Amino acid sequence: MKNTNTNTKFILLHPYIQKQGNSNRLWLLAFISVLTLAFLVTLIYTRESTFITTATSSVIASSNAPVSGLGTAPLPATVINTLLHYASKSNDTNRMPHSDLKPISDVLRKCSSPCNLLIFGLTSETLLWKALNHYGRTVFIDENRYYAAYYEELHPEIDAYDVQYTTKRSEMKELIASAKERVANECKPVQNLLFSDCKLGLNDLPNHVYEVDWDIILVDGPRGDWPDAPGRMSAIFTAGVLARSKKGGNPKTHVFVHDFSGEVEKVCGSEFLCSENLLEASENMGHYVVERMDESSVQYCKSHSSSGSGNASST
Repeated sequence: MKNTNTNTKFILLHPYIQKQGNSNRLWLLAFISVLTLAFLVTLIYTRESTFITTATSSVIASSNAPVSGLGTAPLPATVINTLLHYASKSNDTNRMPHSDLKPISDVLRKCSSPCNLLIFGLTSETLLWKALNHYGRTVFIDENRYYAAYYEELHPEIDAYDVQYTTKRSEMKELIASAKERVANECKPVQNLLFSDCKLGLNDLPNHVYEVDWDIILVDGPRGDWPDAPGRMSAIFTAGVLARSKKGGNPKTHVFVHDFSGEVEKVCGSEFLCSENLLEASENMGHYVVERMDESSVQYCKSHSSSGSGNASST
């Protein structure tokens, strides 16, 4: 009898195995998708970041670089005249009139940029001088350390320093005589005052003040309204020495002395800035043009007189 029993083999695929394989493929696909997405995000962020950085650098560079024809160009005449007009109309009782402001403004306008402007005294016109010398260097020297610090805090763009004056207005004649006696030594007309022992020389200013070739110096301080006030003897003497001791730049320095009707201003101007250098004088303002001198010079003036005006040539 034929054996009808056949050995049939069945391969049974459990549903769990199929589900597990599909799950693995899904996880792999998800993993690849996440990597692709992360790569795309990184690529886009990097490109945008690079673009922003480049653009920002370009903007900063362009803002710092002087624009052709504008970076060092003087302020327009209309702007200058407007500033002078409103400054002269200020309600401050100690303000300068337009007739005093105009000569200084005219010299500033002609000054080669960048112009170096040194001012003795923080006054009602401080912000005006800073604005008129917009592209140059403007430094203020004041007798009051607290006021100088306050002013710098109030106006951070202002470069102000304090100085300790040791003079008294009542001692003017003795101080002038002492300087003239020592004109070949401590009180030389050409020297670095940082190392000077001259009684009239200011030797405690910041070092860089002595190194700058100042184009314009305005003496509008310190106070001198009473006998024990410091007076402007030291400021005028120092202005003259700085002008004669220039190492470079324009050999001429314009020195303006405000309140020129005062005895100290007129006498010390004649002694240390010299009458032959007096270009113009009004009741309130003396305008000197002082030239650089040789280091071996031992006199302040070529010719001396206690009053009068000179014919110094302006630049």
